[in-house]
Amino acid sequence: MKIIGHIDLDAFFASVEEREKPWLKGLPIVVGADPLGGQGRGVVSTANYAARKYGIRSALPISQAWRFSEAARAKGLPGASFITPRFKKYEKASREVFSILRRYARKVEVTSVDEAYFDMSPCRSFAKAEAMARWIKRDIKKKTKLTASIGIGPNKMIAKIAAGIRKPDGLLVVDEEGVADFLAPLSIKELPGIGPKTATMLSRRGIETVKDLRNFSWQELEAKFGKWGFDLFERAHGIGSATFSGREAPKSIGQHETFDRDTRDFKLVFKTIEDMAEKIIRRMKRGGFTGFRTVVTTIRFDDFETKTRSVTGRAPLSSAKELHAKGMKLVLPFFEKKENPRKKAIRLVGLRIEKLSQGDV
Repeated sequence: MKIIGHIDLDAFFASVEEREKPWLKGLPIVVGADPLGGQGRGVVSTANYAARKYGIRSALPISQAWRFSEAARAKGLPGASFITPRFKKYEKASREVFSILRRYARKVEVTSVDEAYFDMSPCRSFAKAEAMARWIKRDIKKKTKLTASIGIGPNKMIAKIAAGIRKPDGLLVVDEEGVADFLAPLSIKELPGIGPKTATMLSRRGIETVKDLRNFSWQELEAKFGKWGFDLFERAHGIGSATFSGREAPKSIGQHETFDRDTRDFKLVFKTIEDMAEKIIRRMKRGGFTGFRTVVTTIRFDDFETKTRSVTGRAPLSSAKELHAKGMKLVLPFFEKKENPRKKAIRLVGLRIEKLSQGDV
């Protein structure tokens, strides 16, 4: 019997800040770019649940988050505390949490700084897995003063959805017999891989819930959506992976920078990517990795059009200099007519490494 757990740390960055600054307890907290009195140009990294009541959420423009906070203040509610991210603190807290998790589970697959899957199959029953999850949650809260939501299911997909539904500080168990009833009433947006655009497209075809999606055979879904149709069929019926990768590690390491003013200054972009490359390599080495094979760059223009480019080599690279060179080679065309015919200014630049390696490079 396969029993999979998924742990999701609640409003993680904001929770770490609240732990470090007890006077913030109970107040709305926004971790992200400096709002600069409503003129800031970055985005929200994390908002705690008090801030989410104001409409503030991850990836929201920080200027809009500021306006929501000010609107709440005008109603006599506390304004949000805006905090610049401290990634070293978050990475340390993440290591603390997952070291506790590894005391309970032999197989742990960390997927991000605040999420991980873990194998609960040795429990041999969902009831025993639930009991173990309660101990994990208690242990994390006692030793780190952070809360986590845990979902338990027969595969990764069900476990992840279950963890999300009961946040914050939740625990939800969905056994094999309960999968169909659990999924049926959910919005299709709850299924992994279905974003707002896809949800809108499905909605136009009368598909709002997972139950609606199940009314179609896999052949009908393939006819409508191509190869992706079979994936939709499997997800709607609760079919997902229960295997674990051999490496307990993040899939990528990256960073992005929003400029104070939209720019076409090549030297500024050059220097920004150079600085990001150095920080990314330091994080890579702290994570125990020795190299990378894929470099990804992101460019967002002043009209918010966003372009992503990537390159993958056969042999791993390991230095900031190599990363900077690859990154600039991918970004350079956006200063030329072919990729940027209207000479649009750049609002944001991002750099990321993937296909990380361990051992000799």
